[in-house]
Amino acid sequence: MKPKYQVILDDIKSKILSGDYNVGEQIPTESALQSLYEVSRQTVRKAILELSNEGFLRSEKGSGTYVSNQYRARSGGSTHKKTIGVITTYISDYIFPSIIRGMESRMNEDNYSLLLASTNNDVEQEKKALEMMLSYGVDGLIIEPTKSNLYNPNIAYYLSFKEQDIPFIMINAFYEEIEVPFLCLDDVQSSYLATKELILSGHTQIGLIAKMDDLQGKYRMKGYIKALGEAKLRFYPEQVFSFDTETKQALPTNLKEFLNKNRDMLTALVCYNDEVGLEVVNACKQLDISIPEELSIIGQDNSYIAQNANIKLTTLTHPQEQMGRDAADWVIKKLQGKKDLPNSTYYQPVLIEGETVIKRS
Repeated sequence: MKPKYQVILDDIKSKILSGDYNVGEQIPTESALQSLYEVSRQTVRKAILELSNEGFLRSEKGSGTYVSNQYRARSGGSTHKKTIGVITTYISDYIFPSIIRGMESRMNEDNYSLLLASTNNDVEQEKKALEMMLSYGVDGLIIEPTKSNLYNPNIAYYLSFKEQDIPFIMINAFYEEIEVPFLCLDDVQSSYLATKELILSGHTQIGLIAKMDDLQGKYRMKGYIKALGEAKLRFYPEQVFSFDTETKQALPTNLKEFLNKNRDMLTALVCYNDEVGLEVVNACKQLDISIPEELSIIGQDNSYIAQNANIKLTTLTHPQEQMGRDAADWVIKKLQGKKDLPNSTYYQPVLIEGETVIKRS
């Protein structure tokens, strides 16, 4: 459990970094803070002293305590080598190592350093990562949004970056509540092409595995529905299996139940990504469902796990390293004063044929 003064310190710091307390603004009096946090004056003073030592606050005798901008001057932004912060949902899993590799290769060309944080797709961890980036004083920021299909309580931090003229760009998704530059795969088109490939292969009973707390999942479902509509195939809600970050751990068990239940109703599945596609492969092995004879499967993203799997998964491309490089290039050019940079870029996916789709007569 945190000491009481630390709770006060963290809360005031969060309010400064998120813009609730602006530079030059007076914070509540010691008496008001005592009442607010239900602590002694000594505890309040200890928190204020530490925040002052860190450059977040300054006290004026007889006047009060004000938000200082010294924490920015003390941060990494004042060093010779500029730093670009990178916040991703994950670091070492799936396509993220390739994306980060692309960022590093571009940053190294202009002698930029990289400050990396991950959120594990958790908004509280995203908050901590954003506060770290603001405290450090990064010159620019690249973010993969957390639970991008849900309301995000950390929007104020992004607005704080905007107010401080710190350029940032989002990758893989974006928050629809705010206007931000972004680089994304065309997720609608990716799932549309996957579904269309199955339709052209003679499948009419096509299901979908969707992750619904991320914007990619929402758009990939849209592509699936679009392709069904064009082919005049009916959309059946019971043929869609959805999950989110919290239920992902139970995915192997829940997938087996879904596949068993729909065994006689589905001949093909469009999967949220390659990781899910391979989970379906494993579940089918346990249920003795032959792939692709009984069930055709298409993944998405052409990840390294698909490339190294025992079965060659039919999938679609994702720019990965190119996206990372382009994101770093965008931030660097912004810092160099370049104008008219694109606010949105969609990469077009390409189908990669594997051995998990069969043509039906």
